[in-house]
Amino acid sequence: MNRRTILRSGGVVVGSLGLAGCTGLLETEQRPTGRIPPIPENRPDGVYIPSHVEGMDMSGMASEGDYKFGLMYSYAHRFWNVNADSVSLTEIEEGDDVHLMTVVWDPETNTVLPDTGLSVEISDDTGLVSEEAIYPMLSQPMGFHYGANFGLNGEKTYTVKLSVGAMSTRRTGAFADRFAEPATVEVPFEYSESAKNEIMLKLMEERAATAGAVDPMGMEMMPSSAAPAESELPGRVVGSSMSNDARLIATVLDAPPAGIDGDGQYLAVSARTRYNRMILPAMALDGTVARDGKTVFEGELVRTLDPDLNYHYGAVVDSVESGDELTLSVTTQPQTARHEGYETAFGGLKGEMPDVTITVE
Repeated sequence: MNRRTILRSGGVVVGSLGLAGCTGLLETEQRPTGRIPPIPENRPDGVYIPSHVEGMDMSGMASEGDYKFGLMYSYAHRFWNVNADSVSLTEIEEGDDVHLMTVVWDPETNTVLPDTGLSVEISDDTGLVSEEAIYPMLSQPMGFHYGANFGLNGEKTYTVKLSVGAMSTRRTGAFADRFAEPATVEVPFEYSESAKNEIMLKLMEERAATAGAVDPMGMEMMPSSAAPAESELPGRVVGSSMSNDARLIATVLDAPPAGIDGDGQYLAVSARTRYNRMILPAMALDGTVARDGKTVFEGELVRTLDPDLNYHYGAVVDSVESGDELTLSVTTQPQTARHEGYETAFGGLKGEMPDVTITVE
């Protein structure tokens, strides 16, 4: 079974999406056929400027149940798949025509939804072309999305069926009873080589392999997967720290969000990329709170989706007080594939995310 996935019809919006504010870049007229710049040498062990950045075209959008889907495509990409602490390069294979990308979100709040899983079926007038459960991914321009490379049967109109399962993440507040059912949509996808070759390609030149990140794409038709700004997080923000370019911001609410049992305060950790604050889902995170040399809390911070906190890791605690020592331990790095520029961060090729300790403010 090939690795490709799913969507259903609705209003279709077509257009090109580009990078907002990427300065100092060389834009080529089109990508040389079958060639991409090599992986930069001497990459840092963290987020870095990739060798090149490509735009994408929007194929269409569709809604079903609690979900809205956007389908995009670009040139076939190399990327790094993550399985526990193993990170492996997936090269572009002969016959790969496009990189298909899907973003799934809640149309009521414009919240991007990780942890749904996503499968794709591509059909044409002759029948099934490809089907696959595709990868959750992180890229600097897009943040969190689902994507994979696909081969096609030439220039024509295809039907792409996108399917999600029930969301596995704990949900709270207005999300508590939502995203509990699977959904399937179909989106038409018109493919031509000439249209693909008009998609933007920007070379990073002397900036490649330097610490930093390119700006996110301007996606007016779809929400961003950016986490809330620190100043917008609910509760009392008690501190933050960095682990392999993952910024971990801790906030404490006076009571748990609706849908979480227990008495006491609620400790929430918002994990996001260092530069663009894109959410970092699918981690395993433990926390320890120490007060005057004694442990007052130790346990798992559970993956949770909340309308106000967005995607975060949280647990009920008796209390968190000024002067406490909060230690955060990533036991499993984010289980998402990485586009170039992220494969050496958030655990990445070395699989290392050091513990961090925050002195509570």
